[in-house]
Amino acid sequence: MKTTTATPWIQHPRFLKILYPTLVAVAVVLLWQGAVSYFRIPAFLVPSPLVMLESLWTHLTPLLLALLFTLKITLISFLLSIVIGAAVAFILVQNRFVETALFPYIVFLQVTPIVAIAPLIIIWVKDATLSLVVCATLMAVFPIISNTTQGLRSVSPGLLSYFRLNHASRWQTLVRLRIPSALPYFFGALRISSGLSLIGAVVAEFVAGTGGTNTGLAYQILQAGYQLDIPLMFAALLLISLAGIALFGVMSWVSRRALSAWHESEAVQSH
Repeated sequence: MKTTTATPWIQHPRFLKILYPTLVAVAVVLLWQGAVSYFRIPAFLVPSPLVMLESLWTHLTPLLLALLFTLKITLISFLLSIVIGAAVAFILVQNRFVETALFPYIVFLQVTPIVAIAPLIIIWVKDATLSLVVCATLMAVFPIISNTTQGLRSVSPGLLSYFRLNHASRWQTLVRLRIPSALPYFFGALRISSGLSLIGAVVAEFVAGTGGTNTGLAYQILQAGYQLDIPLMFAALLLISLAGIALFGVMSWVSRRALSAWHESEAVQSH
């Protein structure tokens, strides 16, 4: 009779995935603090982590309100990019002619710098919030279109022949074969697009430069730059980075929950 021994929690893969990045972050912060203190670098050039955290605590309320506004733009644009990207991918995969005719223009829209077209969008769209959402959506939608289209086409030829042999309709083939095959590609695109939505929101806020009550973290960075308040600028950058890490972590968790029960890409990592 075999007896299985439980893996110590300190050697558990999930614990190690948290431990190793945390150790690296602690080492970087300690080196940063030590370098600033040893070389006596002034705070208006590079603030120490303690000075940055002090500025974060001092301006906590406006920074949190700005973070909520940026996250609102990010989440709305992310949801729109999912809907638009999936719909376009389904249209492209139905016909090779449609994909060949339209995909170059989708790529053209993606490679055009958002900084270049954001002023036009802000002029054309009168509402400031809606213009920010449009800019962020344009930046985040391409990975979903590209990955989902590739996933819908990356089906096993044997399974596709089996479906045709059983006279499956196009709808049955799409729902029971193509969509399950595309899910790993789709969730991979979500991890990328979640970060791009945040980047697009911040870039659009930089270009818009709007003030008032509805302002995001980019406006806080701009104001800090004008006032040479470098610790506040670093504090806002810290919140943007943490928000991006949180979005990526949530999308990774959703992908793992959706795929670990049946797909090898997540099933291997979950053990």
